[in-house]
Amino acid sequence: MHVITGRFKGMPLATPRAETRPTTDRTKEALFSRLESHGLLQDARVLDLFGGTGALGIEALSRGARELVTVESSAQAAQLIAQTLTALRRHAGWEKGMSARVVHAKAERYAAKAKPGEPFDLVLIDPPYAFSTADCERLLCDLTARGLVARFGVIVLERSTRTAPPAAPEGWVMADRRDYGETAVYTFHSQEYEQIVQEQSEE
Repeated sequence: MHVITGRFKGMPLATPRAETRPTTDRTKEALFSRLESHGLLQDARVLDLFGGTGALGIEALSRGARELVTVESSAQAAQLIAQTLTALRRHAGWEKGMSARVVHAKAERYAAKAKPGEPFDLVLIDPPYAFSTADCERLLCDLTARGLVARFGVIVLERSTRTAPPAAPEGWVMADRRDYGETAVYTFHSQEYEQIVQEQSEE
């Protein structure tokens, strides 16, 4: 696995021996092309939950994000992500003002307990397929209710197309759903953001 494009293009990503379900390059390219087209990556503060190989968060950094926090429950996977982030800091593409770290914790606990300070502009969630719809809804509620997502921030959730779509948390809407093979990608943003988008589309 490697970074698809951007300042860290071609950078290899260490993969844990334990089974993980990394996002396919096709899905990743489609997702990040959309995020870039909406200007959601430039100088963004990004939270990557269920980090796995770290691929999603690192791709966001490569394409313009300035800060990354990756949360991963597996000690081995978290260690490999940390090694990749160390390599990134030595890369010619690393710029002053950028930051990246990995947190060894369960995503659910981080969302319910963490005090990360400044809210995140983009939250990427790629849980295992066994993570239930109810678990996803609880996680979304914790993220939004505790102010971990910025006022005009965006949450992206990957799930199996065979699972039920999660309900949006209070004050938020499911703005988009795209299917890529067996993977469904949901995008959520606030109702306030949705109103602005609609007003702009009517101009």
